[in-house]
Amino acid sequence: MTERKLLVLFGSQTGTAQDTAERIGREAKRRHFQCRVEALDSYEVANLINELLVVFVCATTGQGDPPDNMKMFWRFLFRKNLPPSSLCQLDYAVLGLGDSSYPKFNFVAKKLHKRVLQLGGNPLLPVALGDDQHDLGPDAVVDPWLLALWDKILTLYPLPPGLEIISPDVRLPPKYTLHFLAEDSPHPDGGLLQPTAPRTVPSELHPFPARMVSNQRVTAESHFQDVRLIEFDVAASGITFNAGDVVMIQPQNCPEDVQQFCQLLRLDPDRCFVLKPTEPGTSLPDLLPQPCTIQYLVTHYLDISCVPRRSFFELLSYFSTNELEREKLQEFSSAQGQEELYSYCNRPRRTTLEALWDFPHTTCAIPPDYLLDLIPRIRPRAFSIASSMLAHPDRIQILMAVVRYKTRLSKPRRGLCSTWLASLNPEQGDVRVPLWVKKGGMKFPADPDTPVIMIGPGTGVAPFRAAIQERVAQGRRGNCLFFGCRQKSKDFYCQAEWEELVTKGFLTLFTAFSRDQEEKVYVQHRIRENRRLVWELLSSGSAHVYLAG
Repeated sequence: MTERKLLVLFGSQTGTAQDTAERIGREAKRRHFQCRVEALDSYEVANLINELLVVFVCATTGQGDPPDNMKMFWRFLFRKNLPPSSLCQLDYAVLGLGDSSYPKFNFVAKKLHKRVLQLGGNPLLPVALGDDQHDLGPDAVVDPWLLALWDKILTLYPLPPGLEIISPDVRLPPKYTLHFLAEDSPHPDGGLLQPTAPRTVPSELHPFPARMVSNQRVTAESHFQDVRLIEFDVAASGITFNAGDVVMIQPQNCPEDVQQFCQLLRLDPDRCFVLKPTEPGTSLPDLLPQPCTIQYLVTHYLDISCVPRRSFFELLSYFSTNELEREKLQEFSSAQGQEELYSYCNRPRRTTLEALWDFPHTTCAIPPDYLLDLIPRIRPRAFSIASSMLAHPDRIQILMAVVRYKTRLSKPRRGLCSTWLASLNPEQGDVRVPLWVKKGGMKFPADPDTPVIMIGPGTGVAPFRAAIQERVAQGRRGNCLFFGCRQKSKDFYCQAEWEELVTKGFLTLFTAFSRDQEEKVYVQHRIRENRRLVWELLSSGSAHVYLAG
């Protein structure tokens, strides 16, 4: 009897592909498979030649790019020297998650499917192309595809004699168990953010606790939008970057939300625990210290302000002691209930914490062991770096709009990271923010004589501020910026800086203040008015054009 082993590998940027991969893992356990679910870059790719059964779940980001956590895998797989029969014993299936409003719809999944086929793999099914634009989201494709996949897999690997598929009414065990320590055990301090001598260049697993130097509002107090110019000190971090690069920031939940969550679930925030994997071979989550307090877990790890997914309601339904609540939760997790779930959750942007309020009988019955299965981790946020190291050594600046908007819910929606950063006041003590830097998608020309046309309305001007500072420090003059905002007096970011550079001859500046006159004027109007200059720069100067929104 062949071993019934399944490997699920995912490449995920926002967490949807990971959520789907974990769903496949649960369905595999119900069918008595030994199943591992791993990010593609955590998997030792050289072992792929020994695998017999793999399901790939991958998202496509940007202009047809693979997600960050599968970039190394991607490079390996496309090596020219891999023999065409490398994967001849592999049965595989590829599930793609994409958005058909982009030209390179599900590009990564299609290319992966083709490449594994080239290397001798045997596809169980055609590649699945989940689409965010569908009324029911990617599940419209995923649900029927998975039914077909299990049919295929169970013909190759039938259930062992005497075993049945575990009924959906039965709750699966949690991924980890929380072993609470005695009340009087010594407290772990939140040691992650103590500045230590950096061992390596900062990264997601080893962020640098940068000191916030300043946090300045750059819009008028009377303006509807709060925009900040924030500066961090990254001296001695080993961080280097160029114009166009991105800083990743790991945010945390606000104390009020943490307190509410602990009260709702009847958790003591000061209790310490250690995590133990339920199954041998499961690695512990990165970024959680051991031992850890409930307070630390809820503040720094559990994303209680994200909009919950279908899998959240499915797991929640198992804990429900209240029949009405259980029926509603089961409806939200069924294929038929997806429109209902969309209007309850996604349209009004209801948070996980708010959803828990709506199911009080169920919420107070959640076993702490299931917290890490129920709620995803807080994801880092990306910001364009708005400064150059040549102008501001050892510093990183960002230009950040504080996200706040209304939906039909009475409380305004707030962005987790921007609200947290805006609330920090470096004048009231030592404020630390975990961050690291990533290569951006924009590369500025190496040739000093190539002119640059930059179109950056609103906070889209951030990467161009970095580029202009860098180019001015190198003595380059061909800098042309189209900037747009609502009103000159209210949201003209970095006005004094631009005007000084214009005076010194380093910058040609065109501004569009859409609300300062009767008819609205935007950057595209200014480009059209200055079409001769733009064409001149493009045709004879081979200018590069950059656009950021």
